[in-house]
Amino acid sequence: MLSGRRLDLLDPTPVDIEIEDIAHGLAFVARWNGQTGGDFAYSVAEHSLLVEELFGRIAPNAPVKWRLAALLHDAPEYVIGDMISPVKSAVGPDYGALDDRLAAAIHIRFGLPAEVPKTVKRQIKKADKISAWMEATQIAGFSEAEATKFFGRPYKAVMEGLRITLRPPVEVRKAYVARHHVLISSL
Repeated sequence: MLSGRRLDLLDPTPVDIEIEDIAHGLAFVARWNGQTGGDFAYSVAEHSLLVEELFGRIAPNAPVKWRLAALLHDAPEYVIGDMISPVKSAVGPDYGALDDRLAAAIHIRFGLPAEVPKTVKRQIKKADKISAWMEATQIAGFSEAEATKFFGRPYKAVMEGLRITLRPPVEVRKAYVARHHVLISSL
């Protein structure tokens, strides 16, 4: 990693994980395989910031630690990249196991339980799907009907006032680290 840490993908440990490495990696990993409009790819870091915001709107009384979990929901992708679900399925259960090991180490590193409770995971997944719907319609060329077919009916009130703006990776990386610091300092 850029921090100088050596991360063993098969046996990741929390001491080898730094938020700056996560933010840097995620800021340079494109969602939608880069097939979005605009001058910059829509990064996993930008997506994660949106999911955390949406989660906060879905569960406004949730403890800060679950907002942190929402921000980190795709954090393993800083080393394994972003794969669409059909590819993950084709790779098989080993991909899921690798993702789970990395997520557990990341969670422990930042004071979260290794595994997020199922109820919280469902709320984060709901925010993730709303984010995917927004991304599909705002930057990936889907009609609202197409996005609804793939990602479910959107929750318009939850999305109110939110617009996806593509930013340079360095700017997104800084925003991700800054948001992480705000959440960590509020625990």
